[in-house]
Amino acid sequence: MIIEQIDTNILIRFFIGDNRVQHRQAEAIFREAEKGKKKLKLTALVIAETAYVLESFYKRLRPEIAQFLKVFISQKWIAVEERTILQNLWSWYLKGFHFVDSYLLASAKINGEKILTFDKKLQKIAA
Repeated sequence: MIIEQIDTNILIRFFIGDNRVQHRQAEAIFREAEKGKKKLKLTALVIAETAYVLESFYKRLRPEIAQFLKVFISQKWIAVEERTILQNLWSWYLKGFHFVDSYLLASAKINGEKILTFDKKLQKIAA
């Protein structure tokens, strides 16, 4: 079975539902994957773009975005790239850090690494 990568617009249509046809198509894709009829892959880059689009274009609040994406990332029927990092970045994201900074903080913590940055706020938290 071929692995199919999920694009940002699939997640957006599923979450927002502003295009009923595409919303139903996204639901059908996810149902098939849940039943084992499809293999889906979700990348960290798509999660980052989804968070950005939901916040900047659709004006959704961060708690709503975080809840939606946390649930999605936790689904075992989706192969999620860097799942552990993605599951652990939300506390920083909800404190106002950009998604990428939250990702870096989670990655550094999980991997026992440091972050090199000129961002004073990030330096303070990462220290």
